[in-house]
Order: sequence, then C-alpha cells, then structure tokens
Amino acid sequence: MNIEEEMECTGLKQELEIEFKNIVSKNHFQTLMNHFNITKENLKEQTNHYFDTSSFSLKAQRSALRIRKKEDSYVLTLKQPSGQHLLESNQPISKETLEQMLASDSFPDGGIKELIQSMGIDPELIQYLGTLKTFRAKIPYDGGLLFFDESHYLGTIDYEIEYECDDDKKGKETFKALMTSHSIPIVKTANKIQRFFTRKQDI
Repeated sequence: MNIEEEMECTGLKQELEIEFKNIVSKNHFQTLMNHFNITKENLKEQTNHYFDTSSFSLKAQRSALRIRKKEDSYVLTLKQPSGQHLLESNQPISKETLEQMLASDSFPDGGIKELIQSMGIDPELIQYLGTLKTFRAKIPYDGGLLFFDESHYLGTIDYEIEYECDDDKKGKETFKALMTSHSIPIVKTANKIQRFFTRKQDI
C-alpha cells in the first residue's frame, strides 16, 4: 500500500513508499510461505531492468531507475529519497520504448526525464546495466500488504519478505512482530537495485 503524493509532474503517478524489508534464508522463506499457505504456483514473475549512467550518477544521489515488466505492461520508475522512505515516480511506457532503452538508443520524454534533468543528470547518458527477475506473491496483512520475493540476478538467488503500509510506526512494529514470532533475525536489507549493483561490482 502506498500513499499518493500530490505532485505536479508531467504524466507521472507519484507515491511515497513506506515499506519494511528483510533478507531471509531459503528455509525461513519457506517457513513463512507454509504459514500463510502460499505455494510456488502463487509466485508470479516480474522483470526489472536497471539503468544508470556509467559513473552511477543516480546511485550517487541515492536514487534508482528501473523498468518493470508485469505480464504485458511496462512501467518506468524513478526512486528518490524522501525522508526515511522513497518517493516513487511511475511513467507507463510501451514495449518499443523499453527496447530503445535496453539498446541505450534514447530516453523517453515525460516526467521521469524532467526529474532526472532536475537532478543535474543528462538523461541521454543513462544506459542499461542489467536485469533482475523476481517471483513474487502478495497477501493482505494487518492493514498493509505482505510480499514474498524470490529474486534471481547475476548468478545469485535471494529471498526477501517485504511489508508495505501507510503508517511508519505501526508498520515497523507489525513487521518486527512477524519476524520475531517465527524466530527470523532482522538484518539491515538494501533494496533490490542496491543488491544488484553490489553483486555487479563483485563480478
């Protein structure tokens, strides 16, 4: 669940993400799947294509750019820091635009391009860096949404539990209680694109 921000930016839907996440072991992931009666068949595939400049200009400003493919839809998303959370700006694009960006041929016009320019970054320097596939299930949980993510990227598989809600304090308490009730240690967890970049730099 996201809180929509009233922002004036061309062709964009902007949302403030309040989310809590935890990397878990495969065994703990399976334990929670069993607890909530989730099977492998419930995990739906989505593909994230990641972008930045060759000098990681977006990363240097704690921001990230991706295109997410879910079934036959494509959304270009810029994530920027907003207090303790992230402001997510979303712009629907076509398959043709995706192919152009994967080839680093051009950057589409619209609100995302304007935001990147406002950060002092030339959008034409943005290039494709790689792809991460996630197999995801989601369920309603205590006034928010609970996500089960199995992610594959650069020869790595990791398992993540994520909780999204509209109340920072309550959400933190709810997520901690869930992990504690299943004896799952809470560890500092980078988001997917940060994990992707860390892995990319290691290989």
